[in-house]
Amino acid sequence: MTVALVTGAGRGIGRAIALRLAKDGHAVAVNDVNKAGAEDVAAAITAAGGRALALGGDVGDSEAVFGLVADTVAQLGGLDVMVNNAGIAQVKTLLEVTPEDLQRMLGINVGGVLWGIQAAAGHMRDHGGGKIVNASSIAGHSGFDFLGHYSASKFAVRALTQAAAKELGPHGITVNSYCPGIVGTDMWDLIDEKLGPYLGKERGETLKAYTELITLKRVQTPEEVAGFVSYLAGPDADYMTGQSVMIDGGIVMV
Repeated sequence: MTVALVTGAGRGIGRAIALRLAKDGHAVAVNDVNKAGAEDVAAAITAAGGRALALGGDVGDSEAVFGLVADTVAQLGGLDVMVNNAGIAQVKTLLEVTPEDLQRMLGINVGGVLWGIQAAAGHMRDHGGGKIVNASSIAGHSGFDFLGHYSASKFAVRALTQAAAKELGPHGITVNSYCPGIVGTDMWDLIDEKLGPYLGKERGETLKAYTELITLKRVQTPEEVAGFVSYLAGPDADYMTGQSVMIDGGIVMV
């Protein structure tokens, strides 16, 4: 049985990814900074007949991330797929961003991916290769107003993905990213709430306005993102590396 580790998997997109990879036949280590959330997802996997491990830990802490990989290998027997999904968002104008805001954003969204790449590759290069899958965003292809430092963090994930693909390819490790758009999650509920005052809109109106940007005219589900991650984590993507692919219903087209 192949083994996957998914960070930030206690809810939202990460939860959907963990459940989908378990359905695909992977044993799944479910990480979240809120361990209770990770335990709930792991319990759902085991209840469905899968194999899972719940792990608490903050991906902004490099030692914690290396510990996640070590615990996964020790308790599930290896690591074949690393999904660096954990991330945060914050709505502010660039003129309002504080040093603390920037440090936290980059520490989790960029540092968490880098530490995940390091920790996973350290195991994979000695065990025949593997797949590393990172969370970028449409905001990693087109910077969004009021989400400037978030956008910068997601552009950085694309750069890390490309560099890691080049460095790790000779070791049989592929590295790709998925770039969701407007997804029905707690994160987008927060963005909707915080964007409202800047745009003069009531709660719910901002999300409705942004939905009009989507060619398919509907908000994306976490399960639709998870389906693409399933592809990146599976054998059909064996010859794909260094790519950061939009799955956004047609908002940003490149």
